[in-house]
Amino acid sequence: MMLPRFYPIFDNADWVAQMLPLGVKLVQLRLKDRTQDDLRAEIARARDLCRAAGAILVVNDHWQIAIEAGCDWIHLGQEDLDTADLGAIRAAGLRLGISTHDEDELARALALRPDYIALGPIWPTILKQMKWHQQGTAKLADWKARIRDIPLIAIGGLTPERAAEAFAAGADVVSVVTDITLNPDPQARVRDWLGITA
Repeated sequence: MMLPRFYPIFDNADWVAQMLPLGVKLVQLRLKDRTQDDLRAEIARARDLCRAAGAILVVNDHWQIAIEAGCDWIHLGQEDLDTADLGAIRAAGLRLGISTHDEDELARALALRPDYIALGPIWPTILKQMKWHQQGTAKLADWKARIRDIPLIAIGGLTPERAAEAFAAGADVVSVVTDITLNPDPQARVRDWLGITA
């Protein structure tokens, strides 16, 4: 399966509304510390925005609400996998992306037949404290050799300048958070990304 090569991650539907008109076709909604009502409202809004724009929405973590809302994609981290009902997710027809960082996590992910695998952080990231340090592009190449036709997402410390290196190592898609959300001109930055990933 071919996915768009640029995959921004946002923490609210307002970001999604701003970026879809620029040409973003794959986006993740990662919502933290929200009430259930807020979660449902944000996910439903992002779902509708993406459908209207012909874009793919990936909901991070909140698989029950994604099923209720009739969403198409879910992303789960390794800790999320411990509690998610994968049978219910598959029965609902959701496509599944999984985060990986080490050998055991990759093996676990592959056993679940995911629709994409993410590896990170490829470069140092300021987004969150992680027990994994920089994975590097050599590990991207290794992961791609193992997963073959499954799309591989590179995340962590990505910039437009580093994207070519990630793609050359085997990444199918590059994913970013703070490179956009902390940029003084987020829309111009997204245009930069779209220009190199078209």
